[in-house]
Amino acid sequence: MAGYKETPRQKMIAMMYLVLTALLALNVSKAMLDAFIVVNESTVATNVTFSDKINNTYARFIEQLAINPNKVKPFYDKAMEAKKLSEEMTNYIDSLKYAVIVATDTRTKTMEQARTTPLKEIKSVDRYTEPTRFFFGHSDDGSAGEGRILKSKINVFRTRMLEIASRPKDSHRLGMITDGDYSDADGAPQNWEEHNFYYTVLAADVAILNKLITDVKNAEFDVVSYLYSSVSAEDFKFNKIEAKVIPRSHYVFVGEEYEAEIIVAAVDTIQDPDIYYLEGVNALTETNIGNARQVEGRGAFAKIVIPATSTGIKKYAGQVTVISPTGEEITYPFKDEYLVAMPSLTVSATKMNVFYTGVDNPVSISVSGIGKEKIHPRISIGTLTPDPASGDYIVRIPGGSTGKAVISVNAEYEGGSKSMGLAEFRIKRVPDPSAYIANINQGNIDKNTLIVAGAIIPKMPDDFEFDLNFIIVSYTFTSVRSGDIFERQGRGNALSEDMKNFIRASRRGTKVWLENIIAKGPDGNRRLGTISLVVN
Repeated sequence: MAGYKETPRQKMIAMMYLVLTALLALNVSKAMLDAFIVVNESTVATNVTFSDKINNTYARFIEQLAINPNKVKPFYDKAMEAKKLSEEMTNYIDSLKYAVIVATDTRTKTMEQARTTPLKEIKSVDRYTEPTRFFFGHSDDGSAGEGRILKSKINVFRTRMLEIASRPKDSHRLGMITDGDYSDADGAPQNWEEHNFYYTVLAADVAILNKLITDVKNAEFDVVSYLYSSVSAEDFKFNKIEAKVIPRSHYVFVGEEYEAEIIVAAVDTIQDPDIYYLEGVNALTETNIGNARQVEGRGAFAKIVIPATSTGIKKYAGQVTVISPTGEEITYPFKDEYLVAMPSLTVSATKMNVFYTGVDNPVSISVSGIGKEKIHPRISIGTLTPDPASGDYIVRIPGGSTGKAVISVNAEYEGGSKSMGLAEFRIKRVPDPSAYIANINQGNIDKNTLIVAGAIIPKMPDDFEFDLNFIIVSYTFTSVRSGDIFERQGRGNALSEDMKNFIRASRRGTKVWLENIIAKGPDGNRRLGTISLVVN
C-alpha cells in the first residue's frame, strides 16, 4: 500500500472533503466562541459584585477596629493578610490572561492593549495552538508551561488561606481543588492542566482564567467573613466612649453608704482606666485635683463608696483617663449628686438596671414607713402606670429615646407633700435578635433540612429577660451557580418556591447567604446579621 498513488479525481474529492469539513468547523466554532464570550462577560460582572461584597466586610472591620482595637486587631491583621494574598493571586491570573492574548493574537502587541481590548474584539479568539504552547511549553502534560506554575500558585494560595482561617477541616469550602479526578470527552484520565488548557481556544482560556479569579474572590470572602464573625458579639455594641455614673440609689439612710459604679462605655476590660474623684465639687480642676482620691478599677468598671454621715444634698466630681487606639491619653469628666435623708426611697427595675424602649419595664417603688397608697411617682420620659397584678409599676419608654429616665417620688407626709428623692435609669434600645434558619446561622446544612425548615426565625439573646418577638419583614437570598449570582428578594420569613427549587437543584458545597434581613420590633425595623450556609 506504500506505493499507492491517488488519481487527480481522488485528490480533488479529498480536497473538497477537507474544505467542507473546514466550513462546518467554522460554523460550529462561531457559535461556541460567542458562548464563551457571553460566559466570560458574566464572570467578569460576578467578580465585580464579589469585590463590592468583600469591600463592605472590610469597611465593617475597620469600624470595629476603631471601637475595640485590642479585641479586633488580631482578626483584622489576618483579614489584611488574606486580602494581600487574594490581590496577589488575582493580579497574577490577570497577567496570565493578558500574556496569553499577546502570545496568540498578532494584532495585540502589549499587555496594556490586551487589558483594554474587549474579548469580543480580539481576532484570534478561535486559536488554540499558541495558547496550548503557552500553558504546556514543550511538555505533553503541562509540566513545562505556565499551566503548571498556575496550578502550583493556586495550591499555595489555598493552603495559606486555610492557615489564616485556622480551618483545615473545612478545606472543601474554599474550592480551587487541582488534584481531582479529571477526564476528557472519551473518559480518558487527565490532569488539571490538560483538563483546562489542552488545545482549548483562546476565548475559553480567558473565560477559565476569569472563573479562577471568581474562585479566588470567593475564598477571600469566605475567610474574611469567618474572621469577622469570630470577634465576640459584645465587641460590636458600642459606638462611642463616654463616662457613666450608675448609683445604687440617690437616696441614702444616715449611717449607711452611698454606692455608685463608674464605667467607661466601649472600653475593653483589657485596659484599666485611671479614675479620680473629689467630694463637694462640681468638677475636677488643676487647683483641686491634688486632693482627689483614686478609685481602683478593673477593666472598664470601678466603684465609689462614700460614707453618709449627715443629711442633705451631697455632690462629687471626677474624671476617667483612658488610652485611645492611637496611644493618646483622653480624659472624660463625670459628676453626680445624691440626697442623704432619714426616710429611704427604693426604686428598682425588677428585670435589670435599665429601661428598654418599646416594652413593659416592671419597676418596684417603696418608701420606708409610708404606705403605697400615699406614694406618687413620676417619670421624666415615657409613662409610669400601676400594675394591679403585681402591686408594682410598669414603665414604657417611647422608641427613639436616649440618655436616662428619672423617676421622682413625692409622698403624703404630715399633711403635705414631701420629696422622697429620685432614681435614674439608663435608657437602652432593645438588643437586636439573631437570625436563624433550621436553628443555625452559619455552617453546613443538609439540603432537605433547609427546605423543610423554610423560614427565618429571629431569636433574642439568652440573657434578655423580656418576652418579646420580632417579625421578619424581608430579606435577600443570594448564591452562586456556574459563576452567576442567583439573587432573589424574600417577603416575610418564608423561603419562596423559587428559592427552594434552587436549593433542590444545588450541588454539594453550594454556598447560600440570607442577607439584608429586616425584622420589625417594638421600635421599628432592624437589620439583622447574615445567615451563611453551605448546602450538603
